[in-house]
Amino acid sequence: MAKSSGLNTRRALARATAAALTAALVATGTSAAVAADKPGPTASRAPIDVKPSGAERYNASALPGDAPVNALYGVDRDGTLWGYPPTIETDDDGIDSAWYSGYGWEWARFMTQVDHDADGSSDGLWHVTDGGQLYYAQWDTEGDHKFVGNGWNIYNQLFSGANLGGAAADDLIARDKSGVLWLYLGYGTGTLTKRYRVGGGWDTYTHITGKGDLTGDGKADIVAKDGSGVLWLYKGTGNYKAPFTSRTRIGGGWNTYNNIVSVGDIDIDGVTDLIARDKNGALYLYKGTGYASSPYESRVKIGSGGWNAYRIMF
Repeated sequence: MAKSSGLNTRRALARATAAALTAALVATGTSAAVAADKPGPTASRAPIDVKPSGAERYNASALPGDAPVNALYGVDRDGTLWGYPPTIETDDDGIDSAWYSGYGWEWARFMTQVDHDADGSSDGLWHVTDGGQLYYAQWDTEGDHKFVGNGWNIYNQLFSGANLGGAAADDLIARDKSGVLWLYLGYGTGTLTKRYRVGGGWDTYTHITGKGDLTGDGKADIVAKDGSGVLWLYKGTGNYKAPFTSRTRIGGGWNTYNNIVSVGDIDIDGVTDLIARDKNGALYLYKGTGYASSPYESRVKIGSGGWNAYRIMF
């Protein structure tokens, strides 16, 4: 599914053990029973061998050149969670091989990573179930999730665009079914403030995503793809009352993709990047430039196929 690259022996053995355990459970027909005995789905953070650029100065007021570094996660149709850490090799900036990261996510509608302490790495994830409940799950906590609130089934898109409101912790963006975009500020504990209205008309977009600074000004930005395949940039202001400037056009032709997602800086150059999946299941990386006038380099293929297996990517 993803391209292979040089992993150390410890990580290879851990993946093999997890895969063998999963295969054994499926073969014996006991996977459902094991999952049912757990308080909730499980989520383990995929190991990352690199740190954010300028990590020693990554704080509530991110400076130009800072961007979060996270793995890309996918949930397959069986509810299994897989992580793909970023990898740095000569002429091979992309993502690593799959890492088994959990199970029990077949009922999840939305999942998104969140960084609470502004160290440039996610601490856990927010997720919404079919019943419309929002939960926070810290990484590596065997299904012990914090209930945040009800009523989240009014939204048809949800993601954390990093620190959009100007405080230290990551925030949450949600779009309702009438096309209104709302911002929830994070307290850094998994809980959220009341919602703040960003604006209407956002139902023109099929996908909205972002995770960190794309334009080099230290503010988190987002991008949105409309129904005609045009990608738009919304520069962040750092002000929760008006978190974005007016949109600017990035380019057309993006309807070749059925999913776009940003998890932060993949090539570890200090600028957040974008990942896009085409309709054939191939995966592409658009490296961020740090310039609002031309925010992405030409695409680089990082996965030859099979990525349509994931119904959720975050």
